[in-house]
Amino acid sequence: METVGLGGSCHWCTEAVFRSLKGVGEVDQGWLSAQGHEEMSEGILLRFDPARIDLYTLIQIHLYTHSCTSNHALRHRYRSAVYAFSPDQQRAAQVCLKALQPEFEQPILTQALRFDAFQPSRHEIQNYFYSNPQKPFCQMRISPKLSILLSQFSDRVDDRKRHVLEQLPVDIK
Repeated sequence: METVGLGGSCHWCTEAVFRSLKGVGEVDQGWLSAQGHEEMSEGILLRFDPARIDLYTLIQIHLYTHSCTSNHALRHRYRSAVYAFSPDQQRAAQVCLKALQPEFEQPILTQALRFDAFQPSRHEIQNYFYSNPQKPFCQMRISPKLSILLSQFSDRVDDRKRHVLEQLPVDIK
């Protein structure tokens, strides 16, 4: 298993997307910092099996499920980043980001940064979506991202999670 960090949207949203994938083991949401950046931003750490899902696919899904080209006012809280755990993983993430740029009309703002620290969220809010799929926040904010996952990356969705995703309200899909 390898570890990578991802940030760019609220950690509940990002966590739900990546908990839904085949080849992803543990997902922890919380606050991440990168080397050279003092401030922490919302994000996740995930452990994945590179034989089942590669870094390129993880980054591609990440870019499509958050505003990777928008330099909005909350970017300090939601830093669009891949947090790499080694120089090799950081270089691989940079290559992936460059290769994926042609799929987007605007420049991708997502950076490949070196992981520095992680502070997990409280235990009670971990696995937020799958513990509370009917809550208004889940329906309004997380479900649209999961609909993108289901429509564009259906072959990557874990069959154990698929039944929940297929129950999303029709007007959100």
